Amino acid sequence: MKISTIKELLNANVLCGEELLDTQVYSACGSDMMSDVLAFVKDQAVLLTGLVNPQVVRTAEMMDIRCIVFVRGKIPDEMIISLAKQNDIVVLATSERMFPACGKLYENGLNGTKTIN
Repeated sequence: MKISTIKELLNANVLCGEELLDTQVYSACGSDMMSDVLAFVKDQAVLLTGLVNPQVVRTAEMMDIRCIVFVRGKIPDEMIISLAKQNDIVVLATSERMFPACGKLYENGLNGTKTIN
């Protein structure tokens, strides 16, 4: 799914990375626990989170996450946005809550990671 489609589905604002909206992502993860993101997320994903701190961007960089969506109306500060710009990570913000936002993406064909047994 293109990041531009995610932006439209979630009625999100682009905080940085406007020039990268045509980038494809292949899975999604919704979490406020970066340890879970490190354990379960695959490359070229979108991360939905309500956690607003630099660790989110650092985690995204390590896991090759292409887009971060801050949910629940959370807005990151300039330091977080600057860090995302340096790493070519698109940052979106939406007023949607995490569960409905994840549901909309899933409903429109963006899957999560595989179940772990």
